Amino acid sequence: MATPPPTPTRRQFLGRLSLPERTYLTDALRTETVGGILLLLAAAAALLWANLWPGSYDSVREYTIGPSSPLHLDLSLDAWAKDGLLTIFFFVAGIELKREFVAGELRTPSAAMLPVVAAVCGVTLPAIVYAVANSGPGGHPAGWAIPTATDIAFALGVLAVVGSHLPSALRAFLLTLAVVDDLIAILIIAVFYSSGIKFWALGLSLAGLVLFWFLHRHGVRGWYLFLPLAFLIWALMHESGVHATVSGVAMGLILRCHRVDDEKVSPGEHIEHLVRPLSAGFAVPVFALFAAGVAITGPALGEVFTQAAPLGIVLGLLVGKTVGIFGGTWLAARFTRAELNPQLKWADLFAVSTLAGIGFTVSLLISELAFPDDPALADRAKAAVLVGSLLCALVATVLLKLRNRHYRELVDEENLDSDGDGIPDVYQQPAH
Repeated sequence: MATPPPTPTRRQFLGRLSLPERTYLTDALRTETVGGILLLLAAAAALLWANLWPGSYDSVREYTIGPSSPLHLDLSLDAWAKDGLLTIFFFVAGIELKREFVAGELRTPSAAMLPVVAAVCGVTLPAIVYAVANSGPGGHPAGWAIPTATDIAFALGVLAVVGSHLPSALRAFLLTLAVVDDLIAILIIAVFYSSGIKFWALGLSLAGLVLFWFLHRHGVRGWYLFLPLAFLIWALMHESGVHATVSGVAMGLILRCHRVDDEKVSPGEHIEHLVRPLSAGFAVPVFALFAAGVAITGPALGEVFTQAAPLGIVLGLLVGKTVGIFGGTWLAARFTRAELNPQLKWADLFAVSTLAGIGFTVSLLISELAFPDDPALADRAKAAVLVGSLLCALVATVLLKLRNRHYRELVDEENLDSDGDGIPDVYQQPAH
């Protein structure tokens, strides 16, 4: 009698991470969590400053500094934060994305399927929700991209403030989702919010990127070479009309993130380790300080829920992101026969999907890019981002708190190191 073919094993979704991946995740999220708390403080400071001393806030934001020639870098402090400091943020995002492709969750198609589908659905559905809300008279369709972004630092800051314990698998899913989300966001910015392209400047910037790649590929070292080159690439990209943050992602993607020979860390991982604290602890909080200062009054808050553009943003973040991420993940798991980790439930993923609706940093950036000629509308859009992100944070906090005791048990099990050798016990148990 013929032997029946073996039953294919179902791939586990949100299963235990490998030890190197868990170590990397722990280090990365520790910095992002501190940065998230600083981001929350910076946003609160911006709101207080803008509402108590609006004249002072506006004058500081509009203070111009920098040379006017040859590349028109006489920019306001607000523009330096938006176009300059956020380039550092996107540089780190580019390295993260490259590392995910070569060593992380995106290195194999089967593992990448669920977070990529989740990110794509988490971008598409909020845009659709916004478009529907702004399809009638008085709508502003140009803001469709505002509710599409996830802010990992803000989300981790919320987790730190409310004291919620998340297992590493859920944190890894949230980080991978945010990395893919950042890539989609920068593509949206590059394609839809770039205008008046100067091809000579773009060509020179691309030539600079080629030189950056050549030097890095041939093992040239030295910050004194790469830092001036990076600034020149950024300045030329800014001059070209393509949003300057694109240069940050491009340089991050160029760095080598796989290890060769006896390397303990790759050059990309080393540079990310150095730059991430600057991004999370300075660049993003300073951007928030200049971007989050909007007037909070009764009428202003009323407009958030009564006008099409801000209402579309709130609904896009709270409903679009949550349903898009959760629904996309559930459908992808169903069709790929992925089996959820038995220690978790789909309700856990729904709570994390709600947390991913926090779209602070990039959403504030796109609010300014979407309505460059209407500062009042841009401010209402920013207020809607704040309200929508706050609602997502509150709902996610409630949902996560319901399961926090279970999460704490899982985290304690992950971290238990009874022999004190630095390796958690779960990684020393024989495979079953």
